[in-house]
Amino acid sequence: VQVVESGGGLVQPGGSLRLSCAASGFTFYYYSIGWFRQAPGKEREGVLCINRSYDSTYFVDSVKGRFTISRDNAKNTVYLQMNSLKPEDTAVYYCAAANRQYCSGSSRDYMYWGQGTQVTVSS
Repeated sequence: VQVVESGGGLVQPGGSLRLSCAASGFTFYYYSIGWFRQAPGKEREGVLCINRSYDSTYFVDSVKGRFTISRDNAKNTVYLQMNSLKPEDTAVYYCAAANRQYCSGSSRDYMYWGQGTQVTVSS
């Protein structure tokens, strides 16, 4: 099993980034895929998730209207589009897969994890 995030980097406040999560080794289309983030000194938190029915669930109110999630099952890839980025969005962003029909914001429900990608929002 492999889960690999990419697309992180340094961006100015108000800018955009698109993170990608490419997976292999399991039945990708069947899994819910979540994005989590962990800022320095803080616990990991669920941000957004998309399930096998393409329904998305937000776990953080502050990203609503700015972040969107999508999936391309033909490419075994999930995307996190982040717009209007703020300094408080700075964190390591992780992609994770859960063998669940419905999304969960708890990291304990996810069995496969990527190594994370750093997102830094700063001027």
